[in-house]
Amino acid sequence: MSLQVKGKIEQILQPESGVSRAGKEWKKQEFVIETEDQFPKKVCFTLFNDKNSLLEKVKEGDEVEVSFNLESREFNGRWYHNINAWKIDKVSDQGNFQDAPPEFRAEDIPPEPENDGSDGLPF
Repeated sequence: MSLQVKGKIEQILQPESGVSRAGKEWKKQEFVIETEDQFPKKVCFTLFNDKNSLLEKVKEGDEVEVSFNLESREFNGRWYHNINAWKIDKVSDQGNFQDAPPEFRAEDIPPEPENDGSDGLPF
């Protein structure tokens, strides 16, 4: 299941690391965004291992669109949920366009060529 949500980065938490029972090292980092819905929600996402580098291109206060997966697991009769982000895209102020075209000005119109009557056209 892959989902997306847009919002503003409210907080980037400190990275954590450790070693699993199988002896593998792991790293994770969490960040919180606030949605821009009628009733805004704060959502905490988790990035694991190589995905931590996604936070290098954003900072707190940036508008982003986060692609993520939901995952649930049971432990001792209780259910735990992860919201695992796998893609973070910055959202520009003008929608999805990074660079808007420049405004049209009258100076942008090229000058009319001078007509000496030798082009053979009747006008």
